[in-house]
Amino acid sequence: MAISDVQEYMHLTDEEVEQLGRELDAIRAEVEESRGAADAAYINRLIKVQRGLAAAGRVVLATTPHSRRTRVPGAIAGASLLGLAKILENMEIGHNVMHGQWDWMNDPEIHSSTWEWDTAQPAEQWKHSHNYVHHQFTNVLGHDNDIGYGILRMAREQKWHPANLGQPVYNALLAALFQWGVALHDLDIERIRKGEKDPKEMARQLKQIARKGRNQALKDYVVYPALSGRQWRTTLAANAAANVTRNLWSYVIIFCGHFPDGALHFTEEELEDETRSEWYLRQVLGAANFDGGPMLHILSGNLGFQIEHHLFPDLPSNRYAEISVRVKELCAKYDLPYTVGPLHRQYGQALRTIIKLSVPNGWTSSDQPEPPTPARDRRRRTDDERQPRRRELGGWSRGRGAA
Repeated sequence: MAISDVQEYMHLTDEEVEQLGRELDAIRAEVEESRGAADAAYINRLIKVQRGLAAAGRVVLATTPHSRRTRVPGAIAGASLLGLAKILENMEIGHNVMHGQWDWMNDPEIHSSTWEWDTAQPAEQWKHSHNYVHHQFTNVLGHDNDIGYGILRMAREQKWHPANLGQPVYNALLAALFQWGVALHDLDIERIRKGEKDPKEMARQLKQIARKGRNQALKDYVVYPALSGRQWRTTLAANAAANVTRNLWSYVIIFCGHFPDGALHFTEEELEDETRSEWYLRQVLGAANFDGGPMLHILSGNLGFQIEHHLFPDLPSNRYAEISVRVKELCAKYDLPYTVGPLHRQYGQALRTIIKLSVPNGWTSSDQPEPPTPARDRRRRTDDERQPRRRELGGWSRGRGAA
């Protein structure tokens, strides 16, 4: 069920909501004031580790003897090292740097305005579709394009179409090709299909995507294989495997944070006159965490703490574990749900939703009350129709990147 009034749904008074906001603001202020050398050392060390893994993978692929006995083990080792490097760069480094989590260091090499990550989507377009749209309008139908990525029906309020019968197939393709699905995300395919997209802006974005995608393909499938000499086939296969591994991993992590049971959707009425405290409340209800040890959280970009990330997207990710303890206490204090579970369960619930919503609502049962209003088309909003952005969501500027 999509919620139109979160405060009423949670039976909170105005003062309780505002007090919750003040307590969350206090957590933010404390973490901001305590950022320092240890946090800077963390990100610098992680970047060195990531680059070391990538270099080691390239060396292994280039130097493994070209024989039947060594070729396959060398390819597996090289692909594994490259896959880990790409996962770290995508999840814990690139995603978080572009949120502005490390801008306070004033290091031009690790800054949201300069970082270009190792994936097919241009940083400028990611910061718009993710920082501005998704984080401001999290799980709001018609506003948040991340609900199904324009491909999947992920809420019972969304109108069913016979094309949704193919969701299990679309989902598998999206997972395997996730970086390319994300690359097209800011184009807003739905608005293009309806003829609502500005042709000039679409052409500019397509040109930008083509340039970035070309460079990624050349790097992984031409330049590095060519540098490997006789090993070029092994390097080509290893690079492809590393990219698919990164795609599958990032897809699973992102879907686990937004579509398990307990991660609520909202109608656009919830946005009317939404205060900062109400925005906080919506973030708690619209996200889901998963359990795991330190290494799992690092490899997932600390998005196992998705609730904390949505509350404080520009605070250093290495602080989310400590923040989560205090957020859980606040949720208990105000009788708010804090959705968390093991990774396999969270993804299993998301996958079940994908399959169930591939057919009309009447064919399946719902774990929640049915939508209060009939399912309907919810037109994608333009930036002009969206509210001004919140400062903590990370920087974004349209049209300043390579055209």
